[in-house]
Amino acid sequence: METAIEEIVARLKASPDDPSQEWLDKLLRRRNRAAHDPARTVAKKRLLPFYLQAKAERPDQWRSWGIDDATEERLLRLLRAKPRRTASGVATITVLTKPHPCSSDCAYCPSDVRMPKSYLADEPACQRAERCFFDPYLQVALRLRALTAMGHATDKVELIVLGGTWSDYGEGYQAWFMAELFRALNDAGTLGIGSPAALQQAAEREASYRRAGIANGREQLAEATAEAQRQVDAGALGYNQAVAQLYGQPGCGWQQAAAFQHATLADVEAQHCANEQATHRCVGLVIETRPDLVMPESLALMRRMGCTKVQMGIQSLDEAVLARNGRGIGRATIARAFRLLRAYGFKVHVHFMVNLLGATPATDRADYVRLVTEAPFQPDEVKLYPCALVASSRLMAAYRAGDWVPYGEDELTAVLADDVRATPCFTRISRMIRDISAHDIVAGSKKANLRQAVEARLAAEGATVREIRCREIATDDVDAAQLALREHAYVTEGTSERFLEWVTPEGRIAGFLRLSLPERTVEQEALSPCAPGEAMIREVHVYGTAARLGKAGEGAQHQGLGRQLVERACAIAAAEGYRAANVISAVGTREYYRRLGFEDAGLYQRRAL
Repeated sequence: METAIEEIVARLKASPDDPSQEWLDKLLRRRNRAAHDPARTVAKKRLLPFYLQAKAERPDQWRSWGIDDATEERLLRLLRAKPRRTASGVATITVLTKPHPCSSDCAYCPSDVRMPKSYLADEPACQRAERCFFDPYLQVALRLRALTAMGHATDKVELIVLGGTWSDYGEGYQAWFMAELFRALNDAGTLGIGSPAALQQAAEREASYRRAGIANGREQLAEATAEAQRQVDAGALGYNQAVAQLYGQPGCGWQQAAAFQHATLADVEAQHCANEQATHRCVGLVIETRPDLVMPESLALMRRMGCTKVQMGIQSLDEAVLARNGRGIGRATIARAFRLLRAYGFKVHVHFMVNLLGATPATDRADYVRLVTEAPFQPDEVKLYPCALVASSRLMAAYRAGDWVPYGEDELTAVLADDVRATPCFTRISRMIRDISAHDIVAGSKKANLRQAVEARLAAEGATVREIRCREIATDDVDAAQLALREHAYVTEGTSERFLEWVTPEGRIAGFLRLSLPERTVEQEALSPCAPGEAMIREVHVYGTAARLGKAGEGAQHQGLGRQLVERACAIAAAEGYRAANVISAVGTREYYRRLGFEDAGLYQRRAL
């Protein structure tokens, strides 16, 4: 391993051009042949952890390699695994809350009693959460170690909190969960990622769950929940009933753990203060909820906890489809949720499904066009999923009766391709398939590369695609001098929106900003948490591989693009007669906005115009 590192470093020093992955593969094959090692011990996935361990624990050996900052950046770029993980400019860490009763009972929703409602134990993030006892601190620490070992910068982290409906959990648990997320980021800087002190801290936490009698082994948990799951699958027991039996009985392990899974908002805010200057800062915090639980009080609480984006399951805007699937909400409730979320400055990320019970390809197409074009809706981001049948969902009965039939592959890709084609330039389709294991899907698409199939169809048709994800520069280099600033205006219920984007001559996107200009009406001002006559910057995002704090990164980061977007947004707001601009800053970006002239002002940061 050491010889391979030395050969790579020598190659980097000998040439200003980065070696290719093909060159690296040949080197590794040569080293393994020389060692007569059929197991390929010298592998790319092992080189980077070896290098990082040498730097941390064997400084004399590391110094002997003579690696300066520039050489190290090139080395990390060569050895980095899964480079798209941080191509959006930040390292994303997904965590799950513990299993808990859900306030809804939708027909298509999985009911895995080992997980919070709608999630399945075999999904990657769910496996990690279960292994970590659903503890937020342990989940973040585990992902930081994994991302660092793959060569990714973790200075800027977006936290995504999944678990069905956030507002179904008690406020004490919510505060504890958030405080521990930030504590994990803060401790990663003070203790060191993967250091003996950090590993000891994690071991002590794990021991507290084991003392309470909580298991985290997959086979053990599957056996312990098998009978409850069988009854849920058979329709003899509801998900909430099963969860109450498994986790809500007095004296059980989860009830013992609940005694320490409680904190206050003051605890959260103390961790926020520490994170403002931390080595690993939270630059985005996402939670998920239901439209009928989007209330001014819940949104204000989310802001106090540091939330900047809300994922909201709406699935459909068709009243008949919503009713047949047991959603318990209608278009009016969804529209009000959109209006409130925008008034509070949140990025709106919705879940939308095709092939639901009662839908057809024609109604699906019309439904999606309504979502992305009509004033009450127009989300910033969409998870566009096909409905997939799992054994624990109530949809099984309709499937057995022949009332629900999955679309064929060609029909499904045609619907999704038309949806992508209809998506405007200010909306990002983040996903097109869930991480549900093929063996969990009874009927429906099992195609893991569904998005690629849809994109291939669009390319073959010569379609113009405007949605954000298809246009991101990702890990590519960008020449700032070649970028143009484009502005797009659209109207929602309650606001006039401006989408500002830096684009290459080919139309690829290097960064963007979302500006909301609220209507100056009594009704809209009553919804807003800000003073009348104030604009809201809802998102600023610059692409390129995540750069370490204070250092230039690959792509568009740290070239002043974000600052220029903010200045242009403030100029637009001033020209429209607004007297101040608020920004829904994440905890870890507060310092950045202070440098741009924003001052702390309660739930937001504010700059007079």
